[in-house]
Amino acid sequence: MSEKITALDLPQGELSDATRAYFAKCEEKLGLVPNVLRAYAFDEKKLRAFTDTYNDLMLGESGLSKLEREMIAVVVSSINHCYYCLTAHGAAVRQLSGDPALGEMMVMNFRAADLTEKQRAMLEFAVKLTEQPAKIVEADREALRKVGFDDRDIWDIASTAAFFNMSNRVAAAIDMRPNAEYHAMAR
Repeated sequence: MSEKITALDLPQGELSDATRAYFAKCEEKLGLVPNVLRAYAFDEKKLRAFTDTYNDLMLGESGLSKLEREMIAVVVSSINHCYYCLTAHGAAVRQLSGDPALGEMMVMNFRAADLTEKQRAMLEFAVKLTEQPAKIVEADREALRKVGFDDRDIWDIASTAAFFNMSNRVAAAIDMRPNAEYHAMAR
């Protein structure tokens, strides 16, 4: 019996050679194919849109470090109580930081973590964008500039937070479950 990935019964569609190669690369580098990819695999077009956006935001060129982008993912997911993303991206924070306690603090309450002023400002912006998007004003962007973020960085912070708000909602709607392996990673 295979593990439950979502509450929906959507069988995997026909995958292209490129997607099968991508899944093999995940297996090689991560030791698993993330369930989020398996969930989207019912429709390769939707899977590609998701992975292209994810890879650009989380792995592409940015003034934000990979760790900082993962921190945004976890803080947004904490507000949204997204079990999948808290588990998967909490593991990434532990792995990238080398600090299991930091991963847990990001999940529970990032304000308790020993962060830089710049990281704190970035995460507070992500929180406001998640909780009160209509109340973002120039002063919020200026607070990010004041601690050293440029306008491209602000775009990346906003885009990362927005992507995880969307992703969290899809995961909640379909009861997406994280790979069991994430629970033990980087501990």
